[in-house]
Amino acid sequence: MARSRLRAAVVAGLTALSLAALTAATGAPAAAAPPTHDEQITFQEWSRYTEWRQGTHQGTFAIPGIRTGITMLRPAGTTDYADPYTNVTRSYDYSTWTSPVTEVGFDATELVASWNADTPAGTWIQVEMQGTYNTGGQTPWYVMGRWASGDGDIKRTTVNRQGDPWSTIWTDTFSIDDAANGVLLHAYQLRLTLYRAPGQWQSPRVWMLGAMSSFVPDRFTVTPSAGGIAWGTELAVPRRSQNIHIGEYPEYDGGGEAWCSPTSTTMVLEYYGRGPSAQDLAWVDPSYADPQVDHAARMTYDYAYQGAGNWPFNTAYAASFPGLDAKVTRLHSLDEAERFIKAGIPVITSQSFLSEELDGAGYGTSGHLFVIVGFTAEGDVIVNDPASSSNDVVRNIYPRAQFEQIWLRTKRYRANGTVASGSGGVAYLIKPWWKPWPTVPGSTNW
Repeated sequence: MARSRLRAAVVAGLTALSLAALTAATGAPAAAAPPTHDEQITFQEWSRYTEWRQGTHQGTFAIPGIRTGITMLRPAGTTDYADPYTNVTRSYDYSTWTSPVTEVGFDATELVASWNADTPAGTWIQVEMQGTYNTGGQTPWYVMGRWASGDGDIKRTTVNRQGDPWSTIWTDTFSIDDAANGVLLHAYQLRLTLYRAPGQWQSPRVWMLGAMSSFVPDRFTVTPSAGGIAWGTELAVPRRSQNIHIGEYPEYDGGGEAWCSPTSTTMVLEYYGRGPSAQDLAWVDPSYADPQVDHAARMTYDYAYQGAGNWPFNTAYAASFPGLDAKVTRLHSLDEAERFIKAGIPVITSQSFLSEELDGAGYGTSGHLFVIVGFTAEGDVIVNDPASSSNDVVRNIYPRAQFEQIWLRTKRYRANGTVASGSGGVAYLIKPWWKPWPTVPGSTNW
């Protein structure tokens, strides 16, 4: 539910082809197109010492060792940052690292950046991307996020009203405005700027920077996957309800339906034995249950979006705890999700649906996140759904075929018959850094 304000605005921009273009190509209405899994998805990252040594360094340093990363060697300069949410201007030393130009491998319509970083007090980071179109033209340098693990130095934020004639930044997502024009994303660079207070020796450290690029055609339905890899497997993920927080901290969007993302992220963190310390939680009203959820909402809050549903802010928050890696990507099917469950990795998914489209949910939503924790012996999906009245009833079982449709589709009908968007298989993936990602032949989307 936390994504509804953004996703209502990106009906045209989220998906790969316009309805009109698909109708012209097939000679039939888009809703009648055959269900397929014809999406293209890739996740490309910089996370190894040899990778960090590439690109262009301006005052940055690649850290050798097993848990490598990049940090500030010496400032490339000093700049002022006027925080629009505090009305305070401060000076910061900064250094930058710019990735090599990286070809996506296909012509894409969307890109979402992810990062894993440590930002001590007095420091923060900015992530930007510049795209190269298949026409050879380039986008401006788009800000994908200004981020810190805390909120004492800057208020973490995305930047509104970024765009050119062919693309737009919708909070955390680069999106081609109209793929039917034929101008698509062919390659990109990421630029990382590290900031610290002048004279301070502690600097940010970033150990992963990457991006999910995708081309997901417009589709109201998808072909159901066969499944079977993880049937009868359920992970012991703690259960947390967002609805017990209704009305708490309106300055962080007030709990309830607005907190599905941080509540889901909190459940997975607790599964790995991670979470804020008692000192971290000291600011939370002691009468509130599960204060770790309140803390997650505050530490994922995007002041431009005015909500805690920013996808990479949630994964960056997860990775701010020791020993965890996290990213935003898309998956092709529940078959792929099963591989994660089999490997002991819960999957946070984003979906939209009417109440009658998901038996047992009892509600409809224009944007909601919950956690796949397992599969029944028959292949149905076991979910920790934070949109529940209490922690005790967070565990739900949803029909496999229905779940796959509402998660993977990019187009859906509202109750009034108008067309809205769907996430196209968006997922948060969080794991211990030493644990390998599951392998699927031919898959490069994590």
